[in-house]
Amino acid sequence: MGTAGVAGHFGRTALGSAVRRHGRRAALAAMCAVLLTGAGGFAGAEPTPPPSVALFTLTAMPADWQSRTDLRPVLQVQPDGRAVKRADAGAQPVNGKVPADVLAAAATEVKALVTVDMGTPDATDKGTSIIDYMPEARDQDLHLIVYAPELTDGLTDEQKASRKRFDDLFARLLNAFVPS
Repeated sequence: MGTAGVAGHFGRTALGSAVRRHGRRAALAAMCAVLLTGAGGFAGAEPTPPPSVALFTLTAMPADWQSRTDLRPVLQVQPDGRAVKRADAGAQPVNGKVPADVLAAAATEVKALVTVDMGTPDATDKGTSIIDYMPEARDQDLHLIVYAPELTDGLTDEQKASRKRFDDLFARLLNAFVPS
């Protein structure tokens, strides 16, 4: 389609004038500008706010997890206590809440656990348990990972005690969940 044909499609608009003067490239540039700036008379949709990042995310990956694609967190808790829990990777999510006092105590315990040694067993391809704590201040994110949580061979008593504290915190958050 020549310049005249494009101008005929756009009529006698500023865009049509640009097409007549500068050809198809100018028309394409003008159309892109209209679309990208929203100056084409279309009402712009209000941007949706980004989803909030969960304050706590608990993940339990079973042995042989590398071959699975259906892994999801077992619990995600928002800063206001709203939560989503899954019994396992294939289960339907259940909405609920975790009480504020439990969240405050869990934040304190995560901050304490990040400084202890939970050990790493020699076994590979075992399960992994993770507690992610992500408050609003991103420089305060904490991530606790226990490799092969069911194994204790070769670990010191202190490492076993730290792992028990981790397990207790994981269970406390899961058990505090109240379905809505």
